[in-house]
Amino acid sequence: DLKELNPILKFYEKNKIQGLDKALVQFEKDIPNEKDRKGNIVFRLFHSNIYVHEELAVRQAIIDKYENEQKKLLSQSKMLCSVCGKSDYPVQDIPHGMVKRVPNGQPSGSALVSYDKSAFMSYSLKGNENSSICINCAKTYVEGLKWLLENGNSVSIEDKKGKEKEVFRYTNRKKFGSDSAMVFWTRKNIPVEEIDLLEDPNSEDVANLIHSVVSGNLSNAKYFKEDQFYSCTLSGSSARIMVRDWIETSLSDFRKSIVQWFKDIAISRSNYDLKETGIYYPRLYDLAISCKRKNQKGEYDNRDVSDSRIQTYLWNAALRRVAPPLWILTSVLKRSQLDKKGVTPERAALIKLILNRNNQKGGFMIQEKLEDGDKPVAYVCGQVFAALESVQRAALGKKLNAGIRERYFTFAMTSPSLAFGQLFSLSSKHFTKLKTDKPGLAIYLDKGLQELCQGIKVEDFPITFKLEEKGQFAIGYYHQKNNWKKDSKLTEIMEEEDNE
Repeated sequence: DLKELNPILKFYEKNKIQGLDKALVQFEKDIPNEKDRKGNIVFRLFHSNIYVHEELAVRQAIIDKYENEQKKLLSQSKMLCSVCGKSDYPVQDIPHGMVKRVPNGQPSGSALVSYDKSAFMSYSLKGNENSSICINCAKTYVEGLKWLLENGNSVSIEDKKGKEKEVFRYTNRKKFGSDSAMVFWTRKNIPVEEIDLLEDPNSEDVANLIHSVVSGNLSNAKYFKEDQFYSCTLSGSSARIMVRDWIETSLSDFRKSIVQWFKDIAISRSNYDLKETGIYYPRLYDLAISCKRKNQKGEYDNRDVSDSRIQTYLWNAALRRVAPPLWILTSVLKRSQLDKKGVTPERAALIKLILNRNNQKGGFMIQEKLEDGDKPVAYVCGQVFAALESVQRAALGKKLNAGIRERYFTFAMTSPSLAFGQLFSLSSKHFTKLKTDKPGLAIYLDKGLQELCQGIKVEDFPITFKLEEKGQFAIGYYHQKNNWKKDSKLTEIMEEEDNE
């Protein structure tokens, strides 16, 4: 009945030969084949810059028709919606809609809410009536979720060869491992660009962020105003969507949480080439992937989805400022024992984070780098182990098939009293050779080892370590090894005696 639709009706009916039939011929010539077609066909009149379906009268007519249909349905059901808390729209047993691009979901889409078995239903309700979500809220959450998962734009980046290429970057989702995605948004749709620091931490940007929060100067935070921040972690399971995590917080608290996160994961890292040490902030992804299993070829095992689970827990720990579960500590220690790289900076940072946030008794807090003062026995044992490894390296060189770390690290971490008895016996033989070849280096290393062993004798080494103590052992080993890498005096002695 709308005058705005008269040209469309003529196109289809009264002027069919010069309208629809002619358009179909042109359509087949200019439009790609069916498999490559995307999008919808819309109409626009010559004299207008507005699409017909966007005309105010047309839009209002569609809304009015929809509202009238809902009123008819509403007379049959007065159930309150569990989302909006109102009964303005009916709750019906109809599909809410399928959402695409959920990791591990079906290509045709997966449902967030669906009921297909009688075991899921009760109180004589059928299907999606059990969700008590009105059809208006159902449409809203489905469209919103689609937008969060698909929104983004193409950007130009340089590849490893220096050539520019176009890649698609999502603006409201982050990949969590192989089977999970985290979507985030704010109530007022304010950009939250600081979230990118978790994926690519820059020391200068992190320092500015920390300083602005500590000093209370918010001028450095370009995008932060008092608003609500939300995130939801999703995984697909065939035709269903699983919600793995949900977080709601204010933007100011979000910012404080991110600052605390960087403080807790900060770790000292040495650079071999430049011979300097600086504070390192690992990516959230690198922390999680450091726990992932590798196959015999040394490649990450795609069947292991632990990195997805760990990223979800770490994201939750970052925003809620809570302690990650201790099973992650078990996982990272196991990888430290089995992986050729041992205790990497990423693993050390993760161990530091878990131990400090789970330290409820106010005891020993692990710092970014090695510090003097009272330290737990397990931590000192890790230092001693690193010192013994340095003695072996100095005596036998770096080209070893299997050093004491490969052979004794797990043994020393689980049964220190037995392991260190054998290690000290082995070390005495290394010192004998070293005193002959490089006496100056032998004296220096022996002095350092004695300083570490002050106050702890072989018979005082514990029979076994608890889980947290194993973590202290690993971080003590990392700190000591990292500290000796930048020891200029040790480097000078080694270079002098090599020249001789």
